[in-house]
Amino acid sequence: MFSSFGQTFFIALFSSDIRENFALTHGEFGWVYMLATLASAAMLILVGKVVDHAPVATVAAGVCAGLALVALGLSLASSIWTLGFALFGLRLFGQGLMTHTAMTAMGRWYEKERGRAVSIAGLGHQIGEGVLPLVVVGLLSWLAWTTVWQGAAFIMLTIALPVIFLLMRVERLPRGKATQDTVYSQRQYTRSEALADPLFWVLCVTTLAPAFIGTSFFFHQQHVGEVKQWSQALIAASFGAMAIANIVFALLAGILIDRFSAKTLLPFYFIPLACACTVMSVFEAPATLWVFMILLGASGGTANTLLGAVWPEIYGTKHLGSIRSLIMAGMVFSSALGPGVTGWFIDRGVSFPTQTLYMVVFCTISTVVLYFTSKALRARA
Repeated sequence: MFSSFGQTFFIALFSSDIRENFALTHGEFGWVYMLATLASAAMLILVGKVVDHAPVATVAAGVCAGLALVALGLSLASSIWTLGFALFGLRLFGQGLMTHTAMTAMGRWYEKERGRAVSIAGLGHQIGEGVLPLVVVGLLSWLAWTTVWQGAAFIMLTIALPVIFLLMRVERLPRGKATQDTVYSQRQYTRSEALADPLFWVLCVTTLAPAFIGTSFFFHQQHVGEVKQWSQALIAASFGAMAIANIVFALLAGILIDRFSAKTLLPFYFIPLACACTVMSVFEAPATLWVFMILLGASGGTANTLLGAVWPEIYGTKHLGSIRSLIMAGMVFSSALGPGVTGWFIDRGVSFPTQTLYMVVFCTISTVVLYFTSKALRARA
């Protein structure tokens, strides 16, 4: 849940204040955000494997401290360079390492009901997305935006760090009569072996689209409101509907994964995303925003659970931190491209709702590709 402070939906709530403070256009802020996020993705590849070697609680405590420091840094930023460095830290410690640490632990600690474990842990994302937009909009009505970020830093140090450390200090491993050999009876891919697998790259290219699309909308939500004539309060309220859909489909996906496997469900999670993009590109009425957010939540909830469970299912758990760091870096990279690329088109007169029409095409193609990828993975297993 506390990764929210480094997630795009949270940072975008301050987009107008940041652009006004630093005299940036939508596209210019998008490019600063993109470069900071790209740098964090590169760093994540280097540091993400620490979860394979250090206790999870120690890693989590360090990530909490780092996230608090950069949140404070954003509130004190006085130039475009310090803004970029603060955004780099927020993306690295928040979206990157906080989520990576949590999902690596879930994938490694639980086996028989891994899908449900991942879906329950992932509820933190949905809680943050459902609650924080309304809280922030309320706080910004009587507090400076810099004060809100200072409050986030205080919360990270005084609440998140001690609570997460206490909850994660005991390493959970699959229990029972299994020996170390039987725990690793599945083939345990190293990072280099995973990189040599062609299906790894197919999965990467297709599964990065939700991060690109979702992050682009979150980042440019104020622009979408201007184009569609939807108020910021309406958009903030609709996050609750997205969060509810996210929770329902995350838990449902966890149950289905435990019953049918993550590999089997791969082709289906792009369908609600394609429908969401269609709604955004075609309809104008305020009520359709709620339809869009529910479909986006359905896609996000399914994707969070599915992508948390599919990697250990395919490549094993022994080197999961090292392999997942590549996946997370790819997702961070994709989320970096989204605001920059879509912002560039916005500055040139192509609105975000118009761009979503092309996203529908990609989602449709990805569904077909993942159908054949799923068949190949099941045949290999």
